[in-house]
Amino acid sequence: MGRNCRFTAAVHVCAVLAHHPGEDLTSETVAASLNTNPVVVRRLLAALGAAGLVRSKRGSAGGYRLARAPGAIDLAAIALAVDDDDGPAFAPNPPSPVCIVGRFIQPVLAEFIERAETARRAELARVTLADVMEKLRAEA
Repeated sequence: MGRNCRFTAAVHVCAVLAHHPGEDLTSETVAASLNTNPVVVRRLLAALGAAGLVRSKRGSAGGYRLARAPGAIDLAAIALAVDDDDGPAFAPNPPSPVCIVGRFIQPVLAEFIERAETARRAELARVTLADVMEKLRAEA
């Protein structure tokens, strides 16, 4: 699953869990909402669990639930849990070092991309899962 898709899918997973407070949901139940394979959801849940955002209960009556209240989970925390922060994705072949553009394009772009990512993280930190749930309820 691609980076951007992982983030939006993880928010979706958290929203499904928030929609069922106090219940342990199976990965199959959550996957049905995403219309995807439960294995994909389990990978996301594992990453969210490692970040302390969800918890799991094993056994036949087990499942997943949020580890914190929706108001205590911001979208930046979800992004941090599931996004692979490998930095900017550049072409696999290194640019030509004899061309002035090729020699300097990657560090120049990396600086601009980092500023954009910093702004993105700041904006995501201002939005909580509770905000998402409120907006979802208004749309329903």
